[in-house]
Amino acid sequence: MKILVTGATGNVGRMVVDELLSLGATDVRALTVDPAKAALPDEVEVVRGFVGRPSTLRPALDGVDVMYLAPHVPTVFEACRLAAEAGVGRIVDLAGAKGDHWQAIEDGVEASGVPWTHLEPGEFMANSTLWAAQIRAGDDVRDGYADSANAAIAQEDIAAVAARVIVEPGHEGKSYELTGPESLTRRQKVEAIGRALGRELRYVELGPAEAVEQLRPVMGEYAEWYLEGAALLAEHPQAALTTVADLLGRPATTYEQWARTHAALFR
Repeated sequence: MKILVTGATGNVGRMVVDELLSLGATDVRALTVDPAKAALPDEVEVVRGFVGRPSTLRPALDGVDVMYLAPHVPTVFEACRLAAEAGVGRIVDLAGAKGDHWQAIEDGVEASGVPWTHLEPGEFMANSTLWAAQIRAGDDVRDGYADSANAAIAQEDIAAVAARVIVEPGHEGKSYELTGPESLTRRQKVEAIGRALGRELRYVELGPAEAVEQLRPVMGEYAEWYLEGAALLAEHPQAALTTVADLLGRPATTYEQWARTHAALFR
């Protein structure tokens, strides 16, 4: 089985490559914009390209049985059309909750006519690095909606699920909503980071307008959109699902575990 991993040096795609190799995949092709700097394992075939530039995809798609599709909304329809023309047997895409910004990924995949498997993770635990500069500077984290709660997921778990559904049969035509194993408030996440660092961190709740301005230097034009989502989760917390554990046969990574593993991000 020839597997193409697009976005192979991205935050999730690079992990997908490693997970595929750990599962015994022997014919992995990695798509990256700079093969010389990719530092991918020797057993991986590295090709130059980017899903955002569909003109670079044709050589990468030659002979591919399964493609892992990194999310890039502007060119998803064209990229998937090229995959169909190349005879790709299945697309495993990284999207998001149905009906949100990432719905276009699933729409583009399904429009191609190629058999598919959709991965629909919620917020990444790594998004907590939005607080990193404040935590390095002191013990107070100033942000909005302290009681906004979701079941954030570790990117490592997303990659592990992606690799598993790529190599295993039986996942065609299925959508998998992926979460972490517990729903935590933003305040609880900050406290968990504090425990990982051996410090007592405090969440200082800001009003909506002040929270947007606090976040704007980090998230730019998306600050207001991000906090609107946090406001909704304060009223309707996201429930944790067992999908990751069901697919992998092991527990999903807890936020506490993630914070300990990635404590250096906040030091």
